[in-house]
Amino acid sequence: MSSEQDSVYASKAVLRNEDWWAVWLGLLVFVLGIGPLLGGDLLGWVPKHNVWLDFAQAFEPNSKVYAGLGGWGAAGATYIFLLAITTAGATVMGSRPARFALGFTAVYWITFMATVLGNYAYIAATPDKQASLKIAWSLSLGELGFVFALIVGLVIGNFFPATARFLADAARPEWYIKTGIVILGMAIGIKTVGALSLAGTVIFRGLCAVVEAYLLYWPVVYFVSRRYFKFTPEWAAPLASGISICGVAAAIATGGAIRARPLVPTVLASIIIVFVAVELLFLPWLATAFLAHEPLVAGAWMGLAVKSDGGAVASGAITDALIRAKALSQFGIKYQEGWVLMAATTTKLFIDIFIGVWAFILAAIWSVYRLDTRRPEGETYKVSAREIWDRFPKFVLGFVFTFFVLFLLGIFNPSLVKAADAGASQANLLRSTFFGLCFFSIGLVTDVRKLWAAGVGRIVAVYAVALFGFILWVGLFISWLFYHGVKPPVIGG
Repeated sequence: MSSEQDSVYASKAVLRNEDWWAVWLGLLVFVLGIGPLLGGDLLGWVPKHNVWLDFAQAFEPNSKVYAGLGGWGAAGATYIFLLAITTAGATVMGSRPARFALGFTAVYWITFMATVLGNYAYIAATPDKQASLKIAWSLSLGELGFVFALIVGLVIGNFFPATARFLADAARPEWYIKTGIVILGMAIGIKTVGALSLAGTVIFRGLCAVVEAYLLYWPVVYFVSRRYFKFTPEWAAPLASGISICGVAAAIATGGAIRARPLVPTVLASIIIVFVAVELLFLPWLATAFLAHEPLVAGAWMGLAVKSDGGAVASGAITDALIRAKALSQFGIKYQEGWVLMAATTTKLFIDIFIGVWAFILAAIWSVYRLDTRRPEGETYKVSAREIWDRFPKFVLGFVFTFFVLFLLGIFNPSLVKAADAGASQANLLRSTFFGLCFFSIGLVTDVRKLWAAGVGRIVAVYAVALFGFILWVGLFISWLFYHGVKPPVIGG
């Protein structure tokens, strides 16, 4: 291929590649998100979802500057913005704009209402918020909005085939999650700056989580999947990443790196979501029952055990509230709010940072050993730099860029951290929206009958064996090893 042909090929790849469009959309949100650094408020119109009893208070613009829009105005403005940028991308990638736009309209509003429902007070309110809402109980499961979106998608996809076909072009789980991951880099980058001010133990524990997740959990899950459940490398690698690292994002990043069929991360994402929901239902209460005297052990355990970013943070928030309430009522100790959550977030944060590196490592290994072909296993060939580049998930570059820009900004100019954090928080609302679009899309494209034919029973078995057989307990042991005796600050102490 001539250099001119290479140039044409590269141009087409950049324009029609889903990974690259995730980067472009994510960077657009990033640019808008740094508005507060320049004295502007470019994302204040994005709605924030409140825990609610009165539907009129369920959502509102996140900034007072745009208060005049009202909740529905903010939701509508976000819809128009996302419709414009996704339709542009989808059109360049080959979709019919009118069909995509109509499908996206339905996908957006279904996802939006699922998120609203997931924040209903009796579902989402944490124990420390129940008194202010004047309710006696709550499930404390703020992540259920994603699960509701998934369930609605599953119902439509499996029982209303005509509707599913109509929405199919707008149901793009990988594109949405990859865009969300690029945006996520902002929040993680600025949070890392804040984490540097914590005790060295917290940072050290977060770094150890990388070693544990990637060099201990991952090979064990991969070995179990291959040896005892007879999965191919195409299935075993994303499965190991999804179970070991951070759920949906890691499974998709790995699937992209090794060029797995789209079915693979889609199937795994569906199962991971279900397991995360199950973990959210019992792990915070289990941690509170047995680890109330070791709050940071409990927090770190949530970060290692719950295999999704949102799930880990949600479980950390629930555990934080439950343990502080128990410590006050039973021991008379009033811990400062947020330290258990910080332990969970920091642990997950350092694991997340390494996703891109791990995806590159797997891309290189799969290229060298040709594990995505029918060649005899172990047979090698000379891999070209071009092939590794083609395999590399490009959205990871966006994640790394947004992460390091805010991280370095915060390190070298601490006076800008507050403004950068405000902008990253606004952008993170759009990140959450993209994640919600992904969850609904996963449900919509998931044919349960095909899932079973693809071996979903074995996947569930691997997940259950890995999670309940060693991940929970190894994570608990190492969390205890590093955090035992480390207490949050005490109010009035």
